Amino acid sequence: MSEVRAGLHYTEEHEWVALQADRRVVRVGITDHAQCALGDIVYVELPSIGTEVVALQPMGTIESVKTVSDLYSPVNGVIIRVNEALAGMPEAVNEDPYEGGWLVDILVRNDAEAALSGLLTAEQYQKRVDLVP
Repeated sequence: MSEVRAGLHYTEEHEWVALQADRRVVRVGITDHAQCALGDIVYVELPSIGTEVVALQPMGTIESVKTVSDLYSPVNGVIIRVNEALAGMPEAVNEDPYEGGWLVDILVRNDAEAALSGLLTAEQYQKRVDLVP
């Protein structure tokens, strides 16, 4: 069974979102469910720092031995940090999707808490993945 962490927000596309301490930045990664479904991650293409991202639009790709999938931005904003360790160690996404395998930090345009209100709670996301065979 996949781990769904309480206190995070989730997208329908299987990204997790954590509001950072300053309440203006969110950290984004893929969920444990997503990394399990993808299999062994072999490459992660992330946007450059300074890239404007739009909620629900692709912002990069993740490649596994099975497939290549788009990574979606959960919010409108600008990329302020990327997990550069993934360039040399993409398998960190499989090993620790919620810590060492995070993807990007996004400075949210407008109100970050309002931007997150449209995302799934941990309980809602858990119900969603429980329905997936």
